[in-house]
Amino acid sequence: MIDKRLQALRQKMAKCGITIYIVPTADFHESEYVGKYFKAREFITGFTGSAGTAVITMEEAGLWTDGRYFIQAEAQLAQSEVKLFRMGEEGVPTVIEFIQEKLTQGGCLGFDGCVINAKMGNQLKKIAQEKGASLYTSEDLVGSIWEERPAMSMEPIFILEERYSGENTESKLKRVRKEMEKQHADVHILTSLDDIAWLLNIRGNDICHFPVVLSFLALTQTECNLFVHSEVLTEQIRQQLNAWGVTIAPYEEIYSYAGQLKAPLTVWIDCARVNFNIYNQLNKDISVFDEQNPTVFMKAMKNPVELQNLRNAHVEDGVAFTKFMYWLKTNIGKIPMTEITASDYLEQCRRQRKGFLDLSFDTIAAYEANGAMMHYCATEDSNAVLEPKGFLLVDSGGHYYEGTTDITRTMALGSITEKQREHFTIVLRSNLNLAAAKFLYGCNGHNLDILSRGPLWEIGMDYKCGTGHGVGYLLNVHEAPNGFRWKIVPERKDSAVFEEGMVTTDEPGVYLEGEYGIRTENELVCRKAEKNEYGQFMEFETITYAPIDLDAIDPSLLTKREKKLLNDYHQMVYEKIAPYLTGEEQIWLKHYTRAI
Repeated sequence: MIDKRLQALRQKMAKCGITIYIVPTADFHESEYVGKYFKAREFITGFTGSAGTAVITMEEAGLWTDGRYFIQAEAQLAQSEVKLFRMGEEGVPTVIEFIQEKLTQGGCLGFDGCVINAKMGNQLKKIAQEKGASLYTSEDLVGSIWEERPAMSMEPIFILEERYSGENTESKLKRVRKEMEKQHADVHILTSLDDIAWLLNIRGNDICHFPVVLSFLALTQTECNLFVHSEVLTEQIRQQLNAWGVTIAPYEEIYSYAGQLKAPLTVWIDCARVNFNIYNQLNKDISVFDEQNPTVFMKAMKNPVELQNLRNAHVEDGVAFTKFMYWLKTNIGKIPMTEITASDYLEQCRRQRKGFLDLSFDTIAAYEANGAMMHYCATEDSNAVLEPKGFLLVDSGGHYYEGTTDITRTMALGSITEKQREHFTIVLRSNLNLAAAKFLYGCNGHNLDILSRGPLWEIGMDYKCGTGHGVGYLLNVHEAPNGFRWKIVPERKDSAVFEEGMVTTDEPGVYLEGEYGIRTENELVCRKAEKNEYGQFMEFETITYAPIDLDAIDPSLLTKREKKLLNDYHQMVYEKIAPYLTGEEQIWLKHYTRAI
């Protein structure tokens, strides 16, 4: 099927004179995850992971993806001509390097300009110019052969009340306008969906598990224009937006709006987020201020109301997960279980909790070898039967009115090997050491990542992903600009200095292809510690509350300090979660949070 689709695409390419065609994983807003309408890369390659870029020539088809997906991509591409390019591996060309090599003099480089950001679009334009080649960006060629393409989502909007957001829309608009004034920007065009949702205190459901609204926004000192499908607005919400000074315009009119802007205006856009076609609509005589959207830092630094709400959400989520873990541990081997039934039971536990709205991503319930695939999702074909032995890795989370959660636990379902126990304990050490970090203000994730990765590096092991990412407030479960990783990945933009109120995951792991995967993940809030003659010290508060499986730990591998960190954490878990459990569940939790 995939090869037939590639053949049909190549026929379209030939008609348009295109020699290389690029299909990214993107929508019109550079979202990390995309709705069904925008899954063109999945359609043309068969790879279902959330990150990847396809490049098709008349002779070759390649897919570039990162280390989270190597195992999955290799399996899904096996039955097609699509070749896997493992990003970041030695000797593997980047997408840009591949195009530079393959684009011939006088050739034609094609892509849909609505799903390539302006930064990359301009880079590709330069390559084409150097090769004497042309660009073809006005048409979505994959869409032209996609006969049963899903419709674009138009889910209803809802307003996030101030008791949840902690700041009203007028205040947020005022703050952004103040930043615009500092930078002498007359117009700010905002296209990233999480930024727009945060700024206007609106939420929706246009991307599965990501409560955002397909929209664009243009802000001046006197106007705020929201470009959105009219079908998603009730009259009440329309009136509320108007009361905040927001003018509603059709979704597609952002392009004509951009084209009508004239000199001497200065337009603030983030070229890494604004799509190439919007950028090209701007008149060449206006000034472009290309800088990260000011909302990125604003929304990352959670306010006191958001932080307290988040703690409450994590109690609800911790109760759900603890009930699930109790069910799993007490029933394994007694009743039939699979990855899917386990995932369904956990979702059922979450849906019973106060304020729950949706999962924050598709649950990863991965047994034994499936756990080695970092972003595995069970299907009817892969659905493993759970047995009273080995590891089950469960990465999951929920959206609540009080915030977004993301937690991973790896649980021993019965007997495990000494190697599994050793690796589980090392991952635990990594998690605890990072959570206990105390550091001077000015540090970022690159400074601190060694605290987590160090115990694994000591035994010559590593994991092919970052150690942690920012988390949005009832928004994207992956949020810039904060994160933990050992090397800079420029396109991720997660290398910011840690500020008070930032929420970041702590999730080291071990992934052995064909054997098992282990990950332990908690969320951390950055907060101020003491300030003295050396400067402002910072620290983390752990806000994820669920037991870490003591059945899988080798206490002899833990230092005295690490045992205390674990015991203190488990005491906190018991105190916060036990009041919401039944008597039997409390007894079980007492045992699984006992001091070691």
